[in-house]
Amino acid sequence: MPYRPERLAAAIQEEISQILREMKDPRLGFVSVTNVEVSSDLRYARVYVSVLGSPTEEAATMEALQHAQGFLRSELGRRIRLRHTPEISFRLDRSIRHGARINELLRDLDRPKSSGGNNE
Repeated sequence: MPYRPERLAAAIQEEISQILREMKDPRLGFVSVTNVEVSSDLRYARVYVSVLGSPTEEAATMEALQHAQGFLRSELGRRIRLRHTPEISFRLDRSIRHGARINELLRDLDRPKSSGGNNE
């Protein structure tokens, strides 16, 4: 069955998420696959992940993902059954953290300011 980049990206996202849940690497923190972009020739896949935790935990998780890249690619190829499994690269997706920060700032704008003095 021929894959279009969008369909392959969805399949990769689902399978990588499942593989990560099954992995026993203690360096992997709470990680979620947020998006996958596949090149038009289906040779490269950029996997965006979100990590819940401190910057140190983010770094450890990204290092573990880079270290497991070969295993993940071979396992992905076994599960999806493509002639050529895309080369995988991982990117940290900070959009969730950025969105939470924006929500926090908006909440701060809605709070009434405590009056320290009379400006009237």
